[in-house]
Order: sequence, then structure tokens, then C-alpha cells
Amino acid sequence: MTMQATPSPTAPRRRGGSTTRLLLLGGVVGPALFVVVLLLEGATRPGYSAWRHFGSQLSLSDQGWEQIANFIVCGALCLGFAVALPRALARSKTVMAGSIALAVFGVSLIVAGVFVTSPALGYPPGADFHSAQSWHAALHGLAGVGAFGSLAVACFIFARSFAGNAAWRGWTAYSIVVGVALALSFVLSNITAVLDMTGAWPNAPTGIIQRVGIVLGWTWVSFLAGRLWRRQSRTALEQASGEQSAGS
Repeated sequence: MTMQATPSPTAPRRRGGSTTRLLLLGGVVGPALFVVVLLLEGATRPGYSAWRHFGSQLSLSDQGWEQIANFIVCGALCLGFAVALPRALARSKTVMAGSIALAVFGVSLIVAGVFVTSPALGYPPGADFHSAQSWHAALHGLAGVGAFGSLAVACFIFARSFAGNAAWRGWTAYSIVVGVALALSFVLSNITAVLDMTGAWPNAPTGIIQRVGIVLGWTWVSFLAGRLWRRQSRTALEQASGEQSAGS
């Protein structure tokens, strides 16, 4: 009796076609674009301090629509990437769990864009900073927990999937480091924001701390999607070449 080999959780799959490659490409573009817009807006927005303010606060002021769109576009593209993942990798419980975590990440970003945060830490200039937190700001805060938390979880899940797989050498450690950085960035940035608002640490580096987690985490998604997109593209070319040779 011949035993059929069980595929590796990260073995390439030969299904999905152009739609899968397009969704994977969205996973490359969405997070990369988010980081670029965040950094550029943070460096050029009048009255805004990338050192002190959360990235979410870019959704405020007359130019707030730019960051709102940034949240929604990135979230939608990451959600599409999550859908494509089980098609690009051999389906397994680990891959499905990681895909679900990334889907939560995408949805959380969309929610963060729809429900805008409240003024805080002196931005926007002249806003009322003493009013009670709005319900949409509370939802935005929950979305932030969902985004950072689910992405950290995805990093740890895929670290387990990559472990011992020679094709993904180095990705286990990389994923763990990024997952830890995301968790620390979220916790520490919120602590420094509280210290700033209470006067215990005026002008604390809340924005910088948060941006470290965003750059590392969002870049991890983009790199993962890029690697899978390249592999799917090579597979498609090999299949096309094989079919062409067989037909000639």
C-alpha cells in the first residue's frame, strides 16, 4: 500500500489563479501604503507631532479624511490577503487560524477608519480636550486593541507554522520579534499617553513608540504577502510553460 505524503503547512498550492495573486498583491500594497501615508502625514501635518501623537489622531482636522481613507483601504486589502492565504499555503488548522487573525486585523482597521478617535494630547490645536470620550472614540479604541492584538497573534501563529521549515528559514524568529514588538508598542504607547495627559511626563514619545510597532508589524504583513505573491507568480509561469510545452 502506498502512503501519500502529508503536505507541509507552508507548501505552495496550485489553485486560486489570478484572483489569488491579486489579493496577495493587495497584502503587499495595503500595509506599505499605510506606513508611507502615516509617516508623511505625521511629518507634514500642521500642529501635529509624530513624536507625541497617536497615528489615529491624523484622522482629525480638515485633513483627517486622508488617514480615514488610509485605515479603510489598508483594512480592505489586508482582509483580501487573509482570504487568499489558505489558497497560497497548504490548508491546515495553523494556516486557517493565522488567516482568521489577519482577517480580524483587516476588519479592525476598517472599524478604526469609520469610527474616529477624539482630540487628545493637544491635537488638533484649539480643540476641547476636557469633554467626555465619545462613543465612536471608544469603538476606535477597541478597534486599536483588535488591530494590534490580532496582528501580534498572527505573527505568533505563523512563527509556529514556519518552525522547522527550511523554505522559511529565519521567519520564525522574525515573526516572534515582530509579535513581541507589537504588543510592547501598544502597551507602552498607551502608558506614555496617560502619563502625558496627567502631566507626569509632558510631551512623552507616544507617537514614536506606536510607530515602531506599526512599521514593524505592517511591514511583516507586506513582506509575507510579497513572498507568497512571488511564489504564486512563479508557479503560474511554470504551469503556463508546461501547458505550452505539452500542447506543442
